[in-house]
Amino acid sequence: MKHASPPNFDGAAFKRALGQFATGVTVITTRAPSGQLIGITASSFNSVSLDPPLVLWSLATKSASMPVFQTNSHYVVNVLAASQIDLCQRFATVKGDRFAGVSHAAGDSGMPVLDGAIAWFECHNRSRYQEGDHVIFVGEVERCGVHPDAEDIAPLIFHGGAFHGVKPL
Repeated sequence: MKHASPPNFDGAAFKRALGQFATGVTVITTRAPSGQLIGITASSFNSVSLDPPLVLWSLATKSASMPVFQTNSHYVVNVLAASQIDLCQRFATVKGDRFAGVSHAAGDSGMPVLDGAIAWFECHNRSRYQEGDHVIFVGEVERCGVHPDAEDIAPLIFHGGAFHGVKPL
């Protein structure tokens, strides 16, 4: 089997190239065994399969939330609206209780679903794959939902190192 050639670019060039791919923004939520709510911002989300319904996302191995996500049976992928940029930033940067003052409800598995998300996917933590400096999580979707006004709500998009809303062409 032939191996990959060494990269002909540095980390900054790689990040710049990756930044040209527009991605939606999510907050992945779960509950620690202690009952503490855990949430992180992730733009590494996409669908894998319709049958069975599978999605994936990834988390840096050095993340403080990694032990909880590695061992929990369930989590929720909350797709953010452009108007929820404050939630994006809160779950990406705030230390301590990221859920303080954040409106949410428990899904059927007890995991938090954020109010106002334009879509959500309640997932069983089906499998995990360590690749490089991240772990890829594959979730089997048990339940999902869409905001009643989703067609009229702009999603939060990350592109070129900045956040954007999007309107139909």
